[in-house]
Amino acid sequence: MNIALKVSYDGTCFSGWQIQENGRTVQGELERAICERFGFFSRVTGSGRTDAGVHAAGQVCNFVLSDGIKISAERVADALNTALPPDVRVLESVAVPEEFDACRSAKKKTYRYSLYFARRENPLSERYAVRFGEKPDLSKMRECADLLEGEHDFSAFSATGSSVKTTVRTVSSIKFVPYGTEYNWEQNGMHVDVCGNGFLYNMVRIMAGAMLDCGTGKLTADTVKRALCTGERDLLGKTMPAKGLTLLRVEYATDVFGASEGRMQI
Repeated sequence: MNIALKVSYDGTCFSGWQIQENGRTVQGELERAICERFGFFSRVTGSGRTDAGVHAAGQVCNFVLSDGIKISAERVADALNTALPPDVRVLESVAVPEEFDACRSAKKKTYRYSLYFARRENPLSERYAVRFGEKPDLSKMRECADLLEGEHDFSAFSATGSSVKTTVRTVSSIKFVPYGTEYNWEQNGMHVDVCGNGFLYNMVRIMAGAMLDCGTGKLTADTVKRALCTGERDLLGKTMPAKGLTLLRVEYATDVFGASEGRMQI
């Protein structure tokens, strides 16, 4: 039986999603939990890799459960959670068609980059957001975001040395969302939600940095245009820290986890 999982994790103490020889990973913890609870090894396929320190609210993955295991698909989440550490949890588990592959079947992903604006660090924000000392100009950030939406060659927005078949990606939307209901978001913080068909290594973190630099006058819209046209990484600013990034949701052609209110649309 092919099982899809919706997983949430705090990436602070993980070396990323993908299993490694010398590093604690989310994939490794899930595969260990499957072995512990069900007595056999099964490879877990994720919708994509998250880097060290990156969080997830709705990572999707799948694995094959042996036919000899007598448990309903919906109870797999509970079984695995008893063997998982507290910084990773399976939120939902469902049976999916044999051909479903969490990575190859994915159509869109939405990543969220979280920022808060303050002179001093706030302990309740620091773990999942990046502090910035000055308030950016939101209109300038939107101007940059408008340039980044659509299909482009995003080679300038990728970490040096990454190897992929193509650096062309489509960003379907970039939205600015209030940072918590207790904040006046234009004064104190925001989430930047980026949705697209796929992302290069560090792409969203570099995009977030470019939008923030435009908002503070360190970068101009013309420079962003030139970076898109030339692929020159040096035209842009630094890669933003991993802790501000969260994989928010993954979308598929069919609704894997159900369409009821409160469930993720994937």
